Amino acid sequence: MAYAKDLKKGQIVQIENQYCIVRQQETKSPSARGASTLYKFRFSSIPCGQKLEMTCTGDDQFADVDLLRRTVSLLYREGDEFTFMDSEDYSQYLVNSSTIQEQLPYISDGMEGLTALLVDGQLLAIELPSSIALEIIDTSPAIKGASAAARTKTARLTTGLEVQVPEYLSTGEIIKINTETGKFMSRA
Repeated sequence: MAYAKDLKKGQIVQIENQYCIVRQQETKSPSARGASTLYKFRFSSIPCGQKLEMTCTGDDQFADVDLLRRTVSLLYREGDEFTFMDSEDYSQYLVNSSTIQEQLPYISDGMEGLTALLVDGQLLAIELPSSIALEIIDTSPAIKGASAAARTKTARLTTGLEVQVPEYLSTGEIIKINTETGKFMSRA
């Protein structure tokens, strides 16, 4: 059993016979004496993605999930199904696009370095690295001398994701994107 005070973002627990991943956690300390610290969680159920909010005390317990993390790469996409391959034993896992809906804008064909979360040999979720490199496929032309100003423009990347980038970047350049915020970090 895991205590509420020990839960971290990305951890998977079981709530009412459903697997849920912690998406956000806030700690609130009440001002009254003797009151216990409250923890507010936002969960997403796996695989359907239904959102759940819960407020707990630090002593509340959640059922642990016997979870296996494996490094995988995306082999191919066929319709709404994605096939991932384990980098160690080359086993393949099939997952529906609805299961990984939030990660889709960051996943490109042949992408490596992804982490699969497995329970009983079944892929429940995909964890992305903290940053990824993607190519700009469409943006307005670069403006010469625009590096001094902090103005931005919209750029579309190979996965279809649109982000705000500095004006000096042009089509064909590879940039790093933060997968948690979805924002431009730097050139790759």
